[in-house]
Amino acid sequence: MPGKSPYYSPPTHQVPYNRPIVSPPQPGSSVNTSAVPSLTSGSYAGSATGDSEHSNGGVSGIDLVEMLNDRLSNAVDPLPLDRSLARQAQTSGELNAKHRELLELQALAQRRLKSTRANFADGMRAAKEVKRDLDWTQKRVSTLKSKAERRYPAEYRSANERYPTSVDY
Repeated sequence: MPGKSPYYSPPTHQVPYNRPIVSPPQPGSSVNTSAVPSLTSGSYAGSATGDSEHSNGGVSGIDLVEMLNDRLSNAVDPLPLDRSLARQAQTSGELNAKHRELLELQALAQRRLKSTRANFADGMRAAKEVKRDLDWTQKRVSTLKSKAERRYPAEYRSANERYPTSVDY
C-alpha cells in the first residue's frame, strides 16, 4: 500500500447533520419536565411525525441544542456555588492555619516536656545526694552521741534533762 499516508486524513465529503429544529414550548402549554422529552407531547410532536424542518406552529430556525443550553445556563445560578466555594476555600485556609498552630504548640510542649524531664532528673540526683548526706550526718551524730554518753555519763544525763531530744523524725 504505497499510496497510504501514515497520518490520518479526514474524509473529503462531509455529511451535514440533520438536527430537528424545534421551537420552545409556548407559555401556558403543558411542558414535559422529565430529562428526556416525550415524542408525543405537544411541542415535540413534529419530530415524532417526521417533520424535521418545522414544529407545529412554532418559530422556525431555533436550534434545539442551543435552546437547551440556554435553558440550562439560566436554570443554574452560579452565585451560590461560587459563594460556597469561596467559603470552603476560606474554611480550608483557617483549618490549615489552626493545624500549623497546633503543630507549633505540640512542638513547644515537647520541648517543655524534655526540659521538665531534665530538671526532674537533676532534682532527683540532688535529692539522692542530700539523702546520702543526711544519712551520713545522722550516722555521725549517733556515733558522737553514743561516744559522749559512754565517756561522760553524768554530763550527758544533765544535758539530756535540760535539752530533751525530740522524736519527730
